[in-house]
Amino acid sequence: MGYLFYQPQNAHRVEVEGRNLLFHIPTTSLFEIDSLDAAVIDAFAQTGRADADAIRSLFPSAEPSDMARRIQGLVDLEILTDGRAPSPERPPVKITQFPLTTMVLNVNTGCNLSCTYCYKEDLDTPSKGRRMAFDTAVRSIDLLLKESPDQKTYNIVFFGGEPLSNLALIREVVEHAEPRFAALGKAVNFTLTTNATLLNEQVVDWLDAHRFGLTVSMDGPKALHDKNRKTVGGKGSYDAVAAKARMLLARYRSRPVGARVTLTAGVTAVEEIWDHLKNDLGFAEVGFSPVTSGPMTAFNLTGDELQAVFEGMKSLGRRYHREALEGRNIGFSNMHQMMQDLYEGRSKALPCGAGVGMLAVDHAGEINLCHRFTGSDMETFGTVTDGIARDRLAGFIEARADRTGKGCATCRIRNLCSGGCYHESYAHFTDPLKPAYHYCDLMRDWVDFGIGVYGDLIARAPEFFHNVIAPRRANGK
Repeated sequence: MGYLFYQPQNAHRVEVEGRNLLFHIPTTSLFEIDSLDAAVIDAFAQTGRADADAIRSLFPSAEPSDMARRIQGLVDLEILTDGRAPSPERPPVKITQFPLTTMVLNVNTGCNLSCTYCYKEDLDTPSKGRRMAFDTAVRSIDLLLKESPDQKTYNIVFFGGEPLSNLALIREVVEHAEPRFAALGKAVNFTLTTNATLLNEQVVDWLDAHRFGLTVSMDGPKALHDKNRKTVGGKGSYDAVAAKARMLLARYRSRPVGARVTLTAGVTAVEEIWDHLKNDLGFAEVGFSPVTSGPMTAFNLTGDELQAVFEGMKSLGRRYHREALEGRNIGFSNMHQMMQDLYEGRSKALPCGAGVGMLAVDHAGEINLCHRFTGSDMETFGTVTDGIARDRLAGFIEARADRTGKGCATCRIRNLCSGGCYHESYAHFTDPLKPAYHYCDLMRDWVDFGIGVYGDLIARAPEFFHNVIAPRRANGK
């Protein structure tokens, strides 16, 4: 045996409750290894390379055939190589088709709230809202079906502004889409994120009848919510939103309703917010979105605050872990998503489906990479009348997927993070092609934490994944 060289970009060791785990980075697979395997990997990690004599001298009591088997296993995973570069994890991304399943319709730029941190660059007051026309929505659906005629299930997402401020259009789209997709033998799902202020019993019952996937934007208890989520007149919106949310949760039956929390400067109490939204109000799930790159820097989380947010998320993650061991689900969306990614062994070339499986249409019919970019200076990629600007969009996606010179090629979370959110990079660096460098270390720590939780749950409570995680995927989460 000649020299074998350690490939640190392909292996990451994690210890959980005295158990040795190996995270195989190219495939996002997790293996439990014994103490000898761990010692062998650590030895190669320290020396960088070793030959047969060096290996025997490091582990004199090991059976030669057993040691050879273990070494070969690491070679098969390309954690060790004979000096040749490891195989490419995947071919370079080349976009020739756009397998769309989701179209986001920006139905109105107007919003009846004036949240101080809002990232929407085309946001208007209610009286100045620019509404999407029905013809534009129909053309968006035409484009969806033209690009991907063979999908079984499609998703239409209504976004704003506050989408319920154009409920008339939403009703028209649903009345058009349901029979149209049914005639094709296809399923169609509708999704909507709302500030809840325009809900009433009749609207809730109509949404329920059409099985909308609903998410309510809400930032926690009154003092925290009212800090940023204000009416156009400058008053806090908590009392109105909480009352509408309670009514919604009492009546809605077709699908679980989640809450989306925006964490900003001064709003970092992750566990307190979760407890209020989950246990006091009764949302099925609560997800957190830290703001680090908004256009108004006063609302962006500072370094210390961002650290506090991730510590809070890990603290809530530990509660998630404890409850999951008993088969209980506390509805922490961020942990759910990571458990799902690890359970399904996802190895992502791109951070999300934006630009490939999902596109967003603004009120005027321009095609945007995703809903976050409508109204921004970011280039658009065609119109619903003329179709997708295929070469430009494909070129953008391929450029972002190329990890050359970006530091991502050797990062241990590269196939879970894939460079992070396009809009986060655009807002922070004015360049959506850059990875989200400003929170790489925190994300690596968060993923390490999640790997530890996953490794313990899959060993001690595997039924949690069958009973909680797998049904979540079936429900479209």
